[in-house]
Amino acid sequence: MSLLQLFKSSLYSSKKMAAFRLIPIGKVMQYIFIYILIMSIISFVYFLNGISDQQQSMEGLLEYFSQIQWLLYPFSFIFLFVLNTLFIFVRISIFAYIGSIILHIRKRKGDYRHIWRTALFANTIPMLLSIIFAILQLSNNYIQLVIYTISLVIIISATKYYPVKR
Repeated sequence: MSLLQLFKSSLYSSKKMAAFRLIPIGKVMQYIFIYILIMSIISFVYFLNGISDQQQSMEGLLEYFSQIQWLLYPFSFIFLFVLNTLFIFVRISIFAYIGSIILHIRKRKGDYRHIWRTALFANTIPMLLSIIFAILQLSNNYIQLVIYTISLVIIISATKYYPVKR
């Protein structure tokens, strides 16, 4: 399957999300790192806008930034990429752990690696919501709670398509 097909299927089909547990890890890593790249680019644009606002307010800072600009921007992008990677992998791993508990409660068969892949694709809609809220600069604990709840509901609905333990 192509990444676009994976994306489309992960938007509406929890049955396919459960089947995605069998996708090779290379395709899964491509999918997640494209998302991380998009989030990093958005974060970097906001970083640049924040720097330009601060440069206008401080004269000495403007001269300092003009001297180290070639060094500041690449390192800040790399730092944002690594930080976004860490946060997203931790988020998916936590949901995968919760999903493995749900599989155990529902008496369904599945390894942690299987539910991790399902949790990744189940987080597609919440990740898109996160991007939209980041662009709109809406940040609230209740919004995050709703996003996490949506992820959990999608994971629960996908686990019903896992095979039953004998």
